[in-house]
Amino acid sequence: MAQNNGAELAGQTALVTGGARRIGARLVRALHGAGADVVIHCRRSREAADELAAALDAERPGSAAVVTGDLLDPDDCGRVVEAARAVRGRLDIVVNNASTFYPTPVGTINAAAFDDLIGSNLRAPTFVAQAAASALRETGGCIVNMADIHGQRPLADHPVYCAAKAGLIMLTRTLARDLAPTIRVNAIAPGSILWPEGPRGDDPGARAAVLAATPLARQGDPDDIAAALRYLVGDAPFVTGQILAVDGGRGL
Repeated sequence: MAQNNGAELAGQTALVTGGARRIGARLVRALHGAGADVVIHCRRSREAADELAAALDAERPGSAAVVTGDLLDPDDCGRVVEAARAVRGRLDIVVNNASTFYPTPVGTINAAAFDDLIGSNLRAPTFVAQAAASALRETGGCIVNMADIHGQRPLADHPVYCAAKAGLIMLTRTLARDLAPTIRVNAIAPGSILWPEGPRGDDPGARAAVLAATPLARQGDPDDIAAALRYLVGDAPFVTGQILAVDGGRGL
């Protein structure tokens, strides 16, 4: 079984879902900086994805590609994986990063929000992992799911999102058993890394409350998540089924 050699990922191909913007883009850059060829998935952020791919190709020609797809559609999950595999004829790393996040207070939950939050945060990673399993077995590859500390620590007014991330944590553990010994499966559970887009992220009171609940008394940085990803894909050949919290102690 192939193993990643430290931080050196040359010759490997990585697919990052939701990789065009925010933390996803930083994860793409981290894998690319370690030598991997990267496939950036997006749904609607094609312009940002193309700009990122062009910047990475300028650093190393032919090292980045873009694939679009709606991961709420299981068939699109398979198509995205096959497109990523076709770029170099192999697939070594899958990062399930694509996600939706917004409140659904009890009394306001409807079927559309439920399907969207469960679909993006749990169903899509399930079908992406299933579609990628064959290719990852060939390379001895790995899957990293982007969970959340709120998959284990409830967040007020977000019951559906929290349930979806809790399901993703259990999916990570069960896939680690079912896909062993060839494929490793782990997850990263971020705390506050980037403020949410929208009114909640712009609320000084909400920001202050988050920092007050964080033992390290500060917000994290996308580089903290990138470092965790680099560890799990490159420096942890005997680690599987683990949920790595990168949260400044907030989950304590």
